[in-house]
Amino acid sequence: MEAVPEMAVDNLRITPDMTGITIEVCTKAENAIIDIPNTIRKEIPANKPVRIDIPSPHLWTVADPYLYTLTVSAGDDTVESYFALRTISIGDYHGKQRVFLNRSPVFLNGVLDQGYFPEGIFLPKSPENYRDDILNMKALGINLLRKHIKIEPACFYHECDKIGMLVMQDMVNSGGYSFLRDTALPTIGLQKMQDNLRAFSSGNRRSFFTKHCLDTQQHLYNHPSIIAYTIFNEGWGQFHADKHYHLLKENDPSRLYDATSGWFWGKDSDFESYHVYFRNKQLKSKKRPVLLSECGGYVRQIPGHLFNPNRKYGYGSADTEEALTAKIELMWKEMVFPSIPDGLAGMIYTQVSDIEDEINGFYTYDREVLKVNAARMRALAEKAETLILNKIE
Repeated sequence: MEAVPEMAVDNLRITPDMTGITIEVCTKAENAIIDIPNTIRKEIPANKPVRIDIPSPHLWTVADPYLYTLTVSAGDDTVESYFALRTISIGDYHGKQRVFLNRSPVFLNGVLDQGYFPEGIFLPKSPENYRDDILNMKALGINLLRKHIKIEPACFYHECDKIGMLVMQDMVNSGGYSFLRDTALPTIGLQKMQDNLRAFSSGNRRSFFTKHCLDTQQHLYNHPSIIAYTIFNEGWGQFHADKHYHLLKENDPSRLYDATSGWFWGKDSDFESYHVYFRNKQLKSKKRPVLLSECGGYVRQIPGHLFNPNRKYGYGSADTEEALTAKIELMWKEMVFPSIPDGLAGMIYTQVSDIEDEINGFYTYDREVLKVNAARMRALAEKAETLILNKIE
């Protein structure tokens, strides 16, 4: 908590592109002063979007996550912040719909990040542990974290901004869940469910979910690392997916949206989104880029590093580093690489680390043991990026 003057900077809304930003300073004051060190200093009207062009723009990328510092003064208050110059979009590239970062095709090599830690379950022992996870994944060639059904403290997203890690943020789903209806049957191909039927669930729950989505967008709006949102995951609490897609897209058109991750697809989404476990199959796009939004999840138990030795949840097992790495390579060879020419724009492996009752992570729950070969993981990422950029041949 912080004591502030009556005329304080209440909020900032910064929308970047490749040549500048559109900034809105929310305050009771009439004007605000924007100071970008060694770049620009100017007075702007408050409470309205103002365009600021940046001379010699330095773009933010995964390899070069350049951040501009920013000072905003209004009334008797001064705050410090930052921004980055980057865009995320979908467009045609040699006949296929692709994801573009700064107008350049990028393969989203992602991993599911549930954000659990043995010391505090929902929180790590120290904020530095967030940084460790991000750096560990980047060392494997990962360029995207799918933050799964959980909103982290701002320090997590700040580290992603600084380190250069893309984020696909899940909305926090609510409502009833049935393993048989929402997971088991769709996994084997039986996925007929009209999400409008869910609209008859609790009105309070539905209103809360929609408001929470909008609040999440406002809360995370200024983090350049966030390039996409997942609205509904595997049918959990799903209702009116198309309406939510349009509502959230209109509220923040600067990001991409996976409206229905896994199955129970509606008509409108930025991705054709699939969860594929237990088997490898080639995926082909119809009119949107394909996102393999969950896959893998192979089990490797490491004695002495298990939260519960009796739990073995995962999607296929391996006993050694060589066996697990080979199993992942086979998935890429049989499913990921062949699907890229047909429109696959990204994949998300399950998951960063083991958790209490799942032992399918790249790392053990305590983060002490890496269960795969890092060099071979990076080689997979490099080949995927080559396939995307070399005309998808």
